[in-house]
Amino acid sequence: MYPFRQTRIRPNLVRRARIIDGVRAFFGSAGFLEIETPVRIPAPLPEAHIDAQPSGAWFLQPSPELTMKRLLAAGYERIFQICRCFRRGERGDRHLPEMTLLEWYVADADYRLLMQQCEQLIVFLARRLTMGSHLKVRGHSIDLTPPWERLSVADAFERLGGMTVEDACERNCFDEVMGLAIEPRLGLDRPVFLCDYPARCGSLARLKPGNPSVVERFELYIAGLELCNAFSELADPMEQRTRFEAENRIRKDHGRIVYPMAEPFLQALAHMPAAAGIALGIDRLVMLLTDADAIDDVVAFTPEEL
Repeated sequence: MYPFRQTRIRPNLVRRARIIDGVRAFFGSAGFLEIETPVRIPAPLPEAHIDAQPSGAWFLQPSPELTMKRLLAAGYERIFQICRCFRRGERGDRHLPEMTLLEWYVADADYRLLMQQCEQLIVFLARRLTMGSHLKVRGHSIDLTPPWERLSVADAFERLGGMTVEDACERNCFDEVMGLAIEPRLGLDRPVFLCDYPARCGSLARLKPGNPSVVERFELYIAGLELCNAFSELADPMEQRTRFEAENRIRKDHGRIVYPMAEPFLQALAHMPAAAGIALGIDRLVMLLTDADAIDDVVAFTPEEL
């Protein structure tokens, strides 16, 4: 026996390579352009609870979102990227401080189209891996037959959280109820799109027409595992600046780094068309499609091994 963890997980890494190859095949056949953007940037998204990894006076990207949206503003209509992203302090069975993300953006679209594309992508990958229309994940049989359930955050709190979403926000326990009572029970027999988040929970998302108390945002859950985060994108530079400033105030109040304002992004935003964008965790997707218990089982090296 070889004394290496990597020997044991080789089948997972082989499947990981096939999954990434399948992702490229899916988007290539759908007319998307694969692009690359810099990993080291001067100003990351100022999200209140995500800490970027400093790299000299700049930062390693937590997400390629800012540069990809600048490409939308420059006239690119359907783009995707598979890249490395970095977030300080994220480590656990489902988290790594250095992760692989798939992001894609579509001009003249909203989050409803992204839900359909998520369904199509994962069904495509399952078939490519000869897994059929049902996944076996942690003892659950997940039926992938579209369309998948669309569940609003408000309904999820009343059905599974034991309170209204308004009460959770007032009592400052939204994240706790979501993480402990709601998320583990989502997608145990069929995938679930959890959608229409409170407006305070989507700093880059567009307000929902007819209901400005929520934003057009969704997360996909399969077997209790969150796979992606998606928005109908906010395209108002003044509103976006106001939201960034609010996020930075929260960061300052909590003793976190206050990030520089991403001025080139804000200037480009005025030229960006209506669009939708999504970030999907490749590492978690591989966990799902290998029925792995932990993220360590689907990456070649963990931080502790370096």
